Amino acid sequence: MSDRAALKKSVHDCLMSLEESELATAIAHYEAFLQNSQLDAREVHDKDDIVASRENADLAAAFDTPVQTHHAKIDAIENTDFSLMDVVGPGAVVKFGDRRFIVCISTTRFDVGGVTYMGISTQSPIYRAMAGLKAGESFSFNGRDLEIQDVL
Repeated sequence: MSDRAALKKSVHDCLMSLEESELATAIAHYEAFLQNSQLDAREVHDKDDIVASRENADLAAAFDTPVQTHHAKIDAIENTDFSLMDVVGPGAVVKFGDRRFIVCISTTRFDVGGVTYMGISTQSPIYRAMAGLKAGESFSFNGRDLEIQDVL
């Protein structure tokens, strides 16, 4: 495996790990609130018990959306080709403006080997501005001209 392929695999693995961690956190929050929404086996519950149960049920329902979102992001990662490439497209690692991005899903910043990356979605305006370009080619975004420094 070449150094570029190994680097790309490391970025991919970190991206997947990040999303799996985010999913686990979302599931833990969802399950905690869902569990707290269950009334115990007593025959009679006071108004405060019922209100607390309803609030926790509402919070659990709110945490279901992030769970579904992270599942969808993991599915997108699993179904994207992350082989080496020389054109900006889904699965590409792109460097421009001395910043590095991986085209698949939007993420927070994460580090691989001391270098910071960030995931961007194929639906993002910046991706649409640079889709199909190669290293050395330029694109305009938000009134700035940017050059693709590298694609892998």
